[in-house]
Amino acid sequence: MPPAAKITIPGKLLPRDGRFGCGPSKIRPEQLGALQRQSLDVLGTSHRSPPVRNIVGSIREQMRTLFSLPSDWQVVLGNGGATSFWDVATFGLIDKRSEHLAFGEFSAKFAQAAQRAPHIGEPIVVEAPAGQVPIAQIADVDAYCFTHNETSTGAAMKLVRPVAPANALVIVDATSAAGGIAFSTDEVDVYYFSPQKCFASEGGIWFALCSPLALERISQIAASGRWCPASLDISLALENSVANQTLNTPSIGTLILLNEQLRWMLGNGGMQWCAARTLESSQHIYDWADAREFATPFVANLSHRSPVVATIDITDIEVSEINRVLRDNNIVDTDSYRKLGRNQLRIATFPAIEPSDVRQLTDCIDYVIEALS
Repeated sequence: MPPAAKITIPGKLLPRDGRFGCGPSKIRPEQLGALQRQSLDVLGTSHRSPPVRNIVGSIREQMRTLFSLPSDWQVVLGNGGATSFWDVATFGLIDKRSEHLAFGEFSAKFAQAAQRAPHIGEPIVVEAPAGQVPIAQIADVDAYCFTHNETSTGAAMKLVRPVAPANALVIVDATSAAGGIAFSTDEVDVYYFSPQKCFASEGGIWFALCSPLALERISQIAASGRWCPASLDISLALENSVANQTLNTPSIGTLILLNEQLRWMLGNGGMQWCAARTLESSQHIYDWADAREFATPFVANLSHRSPVVATIDITDIEVSEINRVLRDNNIVDTDSYRKLGRNQLRIATFPAIEPSDVRQLTDCIDYVIEALS
């Protein structure tokens, strides 16, 4: 076997852009151009000034369009990222008790956040092994907490509202799904995410698409007198969001990158185009794996295979060696999720990633595996 560092992939096989990470994800050059153009007028100015509030307003309006939100929904944003939103939800969305579907690292962490919150009851946690998706159990809860796409495993679930209780919120972690997988607002009440994946921006901020039922819950809990740190208070985030600002200073660069990405997504056809693009890329990877003896899609159930995060088990050859050669050739972040502990490739197929680059990637993997064999 030749030393990994000496394997050079022919230039004709290489993708034009070798970034395939599951977050932070590839940022398109055009977004960086927008950041540079606005650097003198926006960066370094108050987040409550008109130029920055106009960007926030543009983002909120474009999200309304992208997700086809009904007029009585709100786009709420705050600092801290989706991880912080788990705590936001325990303070301002879950009233007494929640149910969580746990089928990977991130869905399990939201369940843990609810378990540790002393002011709400012990949650119901319905678990499934990594790579599978559990089924919700109808229970006496006021919030069902789902994960649209489990970034750690590449398993995605179809969002369906449980039939009871009638006033239970459906709260969905959509961090790696939002902008890449379509969904119906009829099935959810809170659809939250951070923008460093399908939206090709940076982290450190969260967005939550909130239904009238969710807005009512926010108001109800805020009026109850439940103590909440201001930075995690979704009622304060809502109050500031309708004014197109955040409670405290956000990363303005992140907002500029996100605003430009939304323009690109809508300009190309919106959610329908984005979903078709991610499906084209991910399906190529699954078909490629099915056609090879050394590769197997990790998610066995076809209906649960993610269109935005493809996980592929590899036999006979150490994936760490494959990834090392790829990185030496400027193809990066194809590693499996660190805690999953599998000999596995994990490849993002977010909208910003060109389907042609995905096809080049699999050609490169074929070349590397042959060279390592």
